[in-house]
Amino acid sequence: MKKQIFLSAITAIVFSVITIAGYQMVDDNDKTIQIQHLSNAPSSQVLYSMDENGKLTTLDFNETAEKVIHGVVHIKSTHMYEGNSRSFEYRQLPDPFKDFFGDDFNRFFNPRPRNGTPERIPENQPMKVGTGSGVIISEDGYIITNNHVVSEADDIEVTLHDNRTFKARVIGTDPSTDLALLQIKAEDLPVVPFVNSDEVNIGQWVLAVGNPMGLTSTVTAGIVSAKGRNININRDRYAIENFIQTDAAINPGNSGGALVNLSGGLIGINTAIASPTGTFAGYGFAVPANIAQKVVEDLITYGTVQRGVLGIMIRSLDGNLAKEKDLDLTVGVYVDSLMENSAAGEAGVEVGDVITAVNGKNVKTSPELQGIIAQYRPGEKVTLLIDRNGKMKTLDVILNNRDGNKELASADTREVIKILGAELENVEAELAEELKIDGGVKVKKLYPGKLRKYTQMREGFIITKIDGKKIKDVDALVEYLENKEGGVMMEGVYEDVPGSYYYAFGMDRFNN
Repeated sequence: MKKQIFLSAITAIVFSVITIAGYQMVDDNDKTIQIQHLSNAPSSQVLYSMDENGKLTTLDFNETAEKVIHGVVHIKSTHMYEGNSRSFEYRQLPDPFKDFFGDDFNRFFNPRPRNGTPERIPENQPMKVGTGSGVIISEDGYIITNNHVVSEADDIEVTLHDNRTFKARVIGTDPSTDLALLQIKAEDLPVVPFVNSDEVNIGQWVLAVGNPMGLTSTVTAGIVSAKGRNININRDRYAIENFIQTDAAINPGNSGGALVNLSGGLIGINTAIASPTGTFAGYGFAVPANIAQKVVEDLITYGTVQRGVLGIMIRSLDGNLAKEKDLDLTVGVYVDSLMENSAAGEAGVEVGDVITAVNGKNVKTSPELQGIIAQYRPGEKVTLLIDRNGKMKTLDVILNNRDGNKELASADTREVIKILGAELENVEAELAEELKIDGGVKVKKLYPGKLRKYTQMREGFIITKIDGKKIKDVDALVEYLENKEGGVMMEGVYEDVPGSYYYAFGMDRFNN
């Protein structure tokens, strides 16, 4: 033990002497020691990934981020009053409206709510502002986002990556997929191109681009962790959930943003997160690009989404269901029942069949089947591969619409209708007789536009007069308003509320 201590002491002394001698040599020669720092030291990229063509490529997010970030926008959605209920008290309108209507302004523009007493909004109650993201998909200003980002908006403002701001209008929405299409007045915009989301593979690298928590132009990276997910977050009656799941960080504000591959192609619209806290906890979910592209095409071409349906009630097959139904397979989509006027039933599909493929694409779950069918319109054909008691059958199905026929839905895309921000329909004769009116135009749905921004009109309002002139149908309304400038007074009734109501706004087309 003493010998070890002695050796350690000798070693320490020797190193001390050498160190002192070294310092003395530096001092004697009047030399200084310089420590140099190298900038941009050369390095080799050692991480690689496969691109869509199966070629080996370096795993570098810089180029992809720079390519995509200019095509993702920030969306500010403003609600005039806090909460979802819409008051019947009028908003403050510019003086020209008061001048136009004169002494009749207060009498006309102070409609009675259900209890007969005008409801006043507290002056100190703030407006409600929400934020989200959007993806530029055309050089002339079309932007896709989530429906929940803009669904209740009175005003929509879009900010580009270069900080330019524009007012946006809603071209159309699809609550079933939680998607919406906006347009701004701009040209030569940077675009994020769609790619085939069916070719996305589990495990491939992806980037999420958006504006989470007010942090604009944010890029996060991850992989595709699953496909065909259904998390039951969409409460629409005809909800379609066939999400791409990713572990790229997504937070509130990312909604409507881009999920892209390493080539900068749009593979999905970021829509939801799975979280016990409301912030990122590991998984985000995006609407596949193939579904989003179909929605966009329909809204631009038809003004509404054309959705083909099989007309069946389905369940994802698993071991328990297979045992219950005495089936030899555990993967596929089980046909639980046939609906009235079922397109699948017309083609020969029976209760108890198991759908295993559509148009040659294997389907393992109900969300996968819904996602494929959502890409087709009424009147189009799909080929089903089914297992019936262990025997395989191929059936061609001509898809129906939700009403049970093969007609395409129609929507009015005239400019006046877009300015009003409404979906309108003619009042049926029976309802007109019941309400004791000569006809009219029913406001079926409201979007951001004149009616929502400047009035407290509710969906279901029936327009019977404009500026004192009787309006019996949509064509008459459009004809009157097409060349109208200045103040407009709409008069009408509600089915569920007695009395007449009046709503005023201006038809300045350059200030929606």
